[in-house]
Amino acid sequence: MIHRYFFAVVVAALLVASAAVTSVAQVGELRGHVWLQQADGQKVPLADANIDVFRMDLKAEYKTKTNKKGEFVFAGLPLVGTYTVAASHPSAQPSFIGDVKVGREIPADLTLSPGDGKRLTAEEVKGAAAGSRPPAGAPAGGNSSGGGGDKESAETKAEREKRIKENAEIEAKNKKITESNAVVMKTFTAGNTALQAAGAAAAAKNSQEAIAKYGEAITAFNEGLAADPEQPALLTNRSLAYKGRGVEQYNASIKLTDDAAKKTARDAAQADFKAAAESSTTAVNLLKQVPNPTDPAEQQRLNGNKYAAFSANAESLRLLAKVDPSQADAALAAYNDYIGIETDPKKKVRAQLDAGQMLQDAGSFDKALEEYKTILTTDRDNPDANVGAGLALFGAGDKAKYQEAANYLQHFVDVAPEDHKFKADAKAILAELKNTEKVTPEKMAPAKRKRP
Repeated sequence: MIHRYFFAVVVAALLVASAAVTSVAQVGELRGHVWLQQADGQKVPLADANIDVFRMDLKAEYKTKTNKKGEFVFAGLPLVGTYTVAASHPSAQPSFIGDVKVGREIPADLTLSPGDGKRLTAEEVKGAAAGSRPPAGAPAGGNSSGGGGDKESAETKAEREKRIKENAEIEAKNKKITESNAVVMKTFTAGNTALQAAGAAAAAKNSQEAIAKYGEAITAFNEGLAADPEQPALLTNRSLAYKGRGVEQYNASIKLTDDAAKKTARDAAQADFKAAAESSTTAVNLLKQVPNPTDPAEQQRLNGNKYAAFSANAESLRLLAKVDPSQADAALAAYNDYIGIETDPKKKVRAQLDAGQMLQDAGSFDKALEEYKTILTTDRDNPDANVGAGLALFGAGDKAKYQEAANYLQHFVDVAPEDHKFKADAKAILAELKNTEKVTPEKMAPAKRKRP
C-alpha cells in the first residue's frame, strides 16, 4: 500500500549515507530495485520491501530491505554460487528472480503487484526453482523462474479470485490515499501561507487583518484534516492558527469598555485557546505512538515534528489555563513533555519558569513553588525563580509561610538587576511583611562557589 505522506513542520535535508566498499577477491556486489505496479500501470519505487537472497548450491540466506528509492545492495556476497532473490512487502504479492550471479554489475530488478503481503521461504523458492509449482502467493511466470502446467483446481481458483478481490480493494485504498495526499499537500501549503501572513499582520499591529488571515489558515488546515485527520503537522499548525487568533481577540477585549462586547471577545478567545489545545494535544498523542525510525533522517524529521507539537501544546494550554484555571494540570503535563525534549538548557529553565507562572496565575501556589524550587536546586541565585518562589508563598495567604516568602524575596532583591520588572513589587511586599506581619527576612547563605 502507498505510504501516507508525513509532512514535517520544518524541512529537514535528506541525508544519504554512502559506504565505501572494500574490494575483496572472493566476494562481489549485488544490487537491485523493487517496484510496485499500480492499477494505472505506473511503477513506483517500493520502500521497506523485504529482500531475501537464497544461495541455491549451499544453505545460505542474506536479508536486507529497500531504501526510500526502492533500492537494495549487498556489498559482499560470495562470488562462487548461484542465487535466487525474493522480494516481499506487507502490501504486495511476493515475487522472485532466479539464476542470479553476483559481481557482474547486472541489477536484480523485481516488480511486485498489490497483494496479501506473503513472504516466501527458502523451501518455497528452491522448490519453484527446481521446476515444481510456484510458491503460494508468487506469480507464475514474470519474475519467477518456476512454472507449472497443472490444471487449476476449484480450491486454487477460489484462492485466485479471492486475491483478485483483495487486490482490487488495495488498489481502491491506494487511490483514496493518493487523492488524500494531494489534498493534504495543497492545504498544508495554503494554510502555512495564510499563517505567515497572519503573523506579519500581528507584528504590524493590524489586528483585524491578522484575525482574518488566521481564519483562512484554520479553514485550509481543516480541509486537509478532513481528508486525513491523522496528520500531526496539520494539527500542530492549526493549533498555532487558533492560538494566534485567540491572542488577537483576547488583547482586543482588553481595550473594550462595553461589558457585553468584552465578554463576547473573551469567550471567542477562550474558544480558540481550547481549540488550539485540543488540536496540539491530538498531534502530540499521534507522535507519541510513532516508533523511533532507524533512518537518521527520519529520526530527525520525527524529532522536529515532536518539538513543534510539544511546544505548541504547552503554549496553547498555558493560554487556556489563563482563562480556565481548571486546565492548569493539563498545561503542566504539556510543559513537562516539552521540557523533556528541549535540548537547550536556557530554554528548559525558561519553560519551567513559565510553568510556575502559569500555575501561580491559576491559583496552584504549592505546585508553582515546586517548579521554582526545582530550578533553585541547581541555580540558587536565579532571580526569576527566587521572586517566583517568594510570590507563590506570599500569594497562598498562609501566614506560616510568610517568613520563607520574605527570605526568597529578599534574596531576589539582592541578586536581581535594578531594572527587573518585579523588583519594586518585591520591595513593597517586604515592607508590608515587616510593618504589618513583623516578618524580617533572614539572610540566605551564599551559594557555594566551585573551585577554579
